Amino acid sequence: MVSRLNPYLSFNGDARQALEFYQEVFGGTLTLNTYGDFGQAEAPNADKIMHGMLETAGGFTLMGADNPPGMESAPGQPFSVSLSGDDAAELTGYWEKLSEGGSVSVPLEKQMWGDVFGMCTDRFGVPWMVNISTAES
Repeated sequence: MVSRLNPYLSFNGDARQALEFYQEVFGGTLTLNTYGDFGQAEAPNADKIMHGMLETAGGFTLMGADNPPGMESAPGQPFSVSLSGDDAAELTGYWEKLSEGGSVSVPLEKQMWGDVFGMCTDRFGVPWMVNISTAES
C-alpha cells in the first residue's frame, strides 16, 4: 500500500451526519466504524463514529471521527493531517521528525484495532495522526 496523506476531521458527536453529507457532495464509498464495533458496545458513545473514511472516484480521501468523551475538539482546530500506510520504516521516520520539538498526545504504538498509531502536534501547532497498517489488521 502506498502511503497516503489526507485531512482527518474531528467532530463532537455528528461525524456520521457530516461524513454522509460529504459523500452526497463528492460521491464515493463511505466506510463507518463505531466505538461499539471496536469492543465498546456498552459505552455511552457506542453508536458514535470511531473512524470513518470516504474514498471518491476522483482520488479524494477524507477521514473523520467523533471525539471520545473528555476529548472535545478545540475551536478552530477540528482537523488533523493523517499519514497512513504499511511502510513502517517510512511512516516511523515521518513520525519521529514531526514529533521532534512538538508534543505527543498518543504515543506511536500498537492499538486495539491492530495497527500502530500515534498522535502528535508538530512544533508549528499542526496536529498529525500516523497509522501504520499491520499484517494482522
